Amino acid sequence: MITKRIIPCLDVRNGRVVKGTNFEGLKDVSSPVELARYYSAVGADELVFYDITASSDGRALFTDALREVASQIFIPLTVGGGINGVEDFDRVLKCGADKVSVNSGAIRNPEIIAQSAKKYGNQCVVLSADIKRVDGKFTVFSKGGRENTGIEAISWIKKCVGLGAGEVVVNSIDTDGVKGGFDIELLTLVCEAVKVPVIASGGAGNAQHFLDLFTAIPDIDAGLAASIFHFGEVKIPELKQMLKNNGINMRI
Repeated sequence: MITKRIIPCLDVRNGRVVKGTNFEGLKDVSSPVELARYYSAVGADELVFYDITASSDGRALFTDALREVASQIFIPLTVGGGINGVEDFDRVLKCGADKVSVNSGAIRNPEIIAQSAKKYGNQCVVLSADIKRVDGKFTVFSKGGRENTGIEAISWIKKCVGLGAGEVVVNSIDTDGVKGGFDIELLTLVCEAVKVPVIASGGAGNAQHFLDLFTAIPDIDAGLAASIFHFGEVKIPELKQMLKNNGINMRI
């Protein structure tokens, strides 16, 4: 049985980790380097680093903080923000990333998934999908959740996996920062639609929410969270031990 993963997420703006609710009201949290070092030491399975305003600002991802983060950790690192072509994949991987997450760039040009997968392998290409319910339909948003694309989410994810995305991060805007639990309805549909690893993001408020996630959707591969880890509301070693005690296969 494959072990489930616990993944902290660093949302980085202007070189600092920030966190908001429903993708809005961002507040300063800490240094990405300090947090990355901490998470690597306490047993996080992977780390995600998002330069969250790169796409909306129309610029490339800041690489200084990324290089420093990558040099400090010994767990897989996924990086996203402002990824618009194969050259961006190349730049980010050379800074120390293990996987590259693409969102708005793929919406503008889905072929970057196929091109990057061909050059670097499917396992390197992560689709990050920001999804919100609009008139009862799961809809894809771009530019850090600011822009409604009108694209139906499940068909979009299937298309991108077909092009070569080897992993999917499902960011539920509806549950982001609310701490009421993961979006089980949305995540179930995604897991039924694709056969690549799916990471749940948005909504974790306590340790029980991770147990609820892995129990309700046995096929889900990982749970991702930010603020509850950043502020010490849930400590990763205790979370993983609790999950293991409840029959969830974890790397301790």
